[in-house]
Amino acid sequence: MNGPYKPGTPCWIDLMVPDQQAALDFYCDLFGWQGEIGPAETGGYSVCHLKGKPVAGIMKAMNPDGSTPDPMPPTVWTTYLATDSVDSTLKAATDAGASVMMDATDITDIGRMAVVKDPTGAVFGLWEPGTFYGAGIVNEHGALIWNELTTPDTDRAAAFYSAILPISPEATTLEGAEGYTEFKVGGRGVAGMMDMSNLPPGVPPHWMPYFKVDDVDEIQAAAVRGGATVLAPAFDMPAGRMAVLADPQGGGFSVIKEKAAVTP
Repeated sequence: MNGPYKPGTPCWIDLMVPDQQAALDFYCDLFGWQGEIGPAETGGYSVCHLKGKPVAGIMKAMNPDGSTPDPMPPTVWTTYLATDSVDSTLKAATDAGASVMMDATDITDIGRMAVVKDPTGAVFGLWEPGTFYGAGIVNEHGALIWNELTTPDTDRAAAFYSAILPISPEATTLEGAEGYTEFKVGGRGVAGMMDMSNLPPGVPPHWMPYFKVDDVDEIQAAAVRGGATVLAPAFDMPAGRMAVLADPQGGGFSVIKEKAAVTP
């Protein structure tokens, strides 16, 4: 294993947006991050920090040649799963029915990545660390605490992810959350999965990040003041209190104050 993240564990998230500076302003104001547009040699990619540690990435949507895409792709957070070998995991993924959105690519000396669409339609990334392992801070206010796959076919998704990485999908033991699946790595819950039956028509399959916050209602109100849309107003659920929001450019994310540990 390379670094702190066992293969199969979500290790990083990033956001691709039309207006990178506006996204930086929104998330830095909301969560207390620090971030600025990065150097040209990395396409301006911004690694945002919290308490001096990397917490998430934000990048401008652009074509490989630096031009503006037409049409503009949707604004989405991408969840990256750790792997010891992007190339072997990518081959396993395509053998299991996935399609490649971005082929295996070296990112300077910091790591190797790929972006994949699983057989049920959800897009995710793979990350093989070099000098960069991923998020340096998690499970604190303003940082990632959970990642969740929403899919129309949980059985097929469970079979896919367990075929490409050492992930064990198991029914949750959390009272009141019947029907929810946990993805476990080494016996520890690292992510979740649910079906799409409760979502409005037209919502595509997706991976969504959850950020830990000290006060869900306060963050929801602050997000709205910053131009966000409330997709699911603050509500109590088995793991705690949460809300589902979309940033001003449409990127969906959840915030949660857990009443019991959501992740080990």
